[in-house]
Amino acid sequence: MGSFSIWHWLIVLLVVVLVFGTKKLRNIGSDLGGAVKGFKDGMKSDGDAPQQLREGEQSADAQAKSKAHSNV
Repeated sequence: MGSFSIWHWLIVLLVVVLVFGTKKLRNIGSDLGGAVKGFKDGMKSDGDAPQQLREGEQSADAQAKSKAHSNV
């Protein structure tokens, strides 16, 4: 099985367009693009999450200690 020529790929593209239609392919492309964008945004904000989590843990520890001291 050798490499495919441009004609093979054009025929495959034509069959895909005939099976799915251009509107469905456009919707799939926009959904895929939105998913990739969301993933990238999630990866950017994921670096900030550990810092926010640490700050939240520190405030929760301080609250727990103050409750423990007030109960004594």
